[in-house]
Amino acid sequence: MARRHLSPDEAALWTALTRSVRPIRPHGRVMPALPTQPVAITPKTGLTPPLRQTPTPAPVAVRTPAAVLDTGWEKRIRGGTISPDMSIDLHGHSLSAAHVRLHQAIASALARDARVLHVVTGKPPKNAADGASRRGAIRGEIGHWIETSPYADRIASVRIAHPRHGGDGALYLVLRRKK
Repeated sequence: MARRHLSPDEAALWTALTRSVRPIRPHGRVMPALPTQPVAITPKTGLTPPLRQTPTPAPVAVRTPAAVLDTGWEKRIRGGTISPDMSIDLHGHSLSAAHVRLHQAIASALARDARVLHVVTGKPPKNAADGASRRGAIRGEIGHWIETSPYADRIASVRIAHPRHGGDGALYLVLRRKK
């Protein structure tokens, strides 16, 4: 009879993971806790079964920006009728300077109760050889900066700006209201 034991590291990782997960539906199904005792695996045949691996948890659904905004916001963004409360221009700055300026702008917008922050990153440069566009350095990093920002929980959505506000060279950060 083969037994599968969780190592102390695996048990600690599993406990940390389960504490960090928020349910998709608050009153949804509750997952049972992992047993702390070894689980016996009984073979149905005379062969010794391979060790049972702990199943990997299903990926946690991440709140996507598309699921946060209602149709009124979507229409205003698509139609270009949205008017940003604040704007910041990051293109032309070094990555570190742009990163600092972005965090300062988000903090300032939140302090002023702004709802829409317009962030100009600059249009991605065109590759002269084949005409295909590649991402600029700031444009390539801004998603990561926003995700790891101390203000990430206050950002409801990140959208590409309407052409009248810079199109591919700019973003709208839609900020959540204070609770």
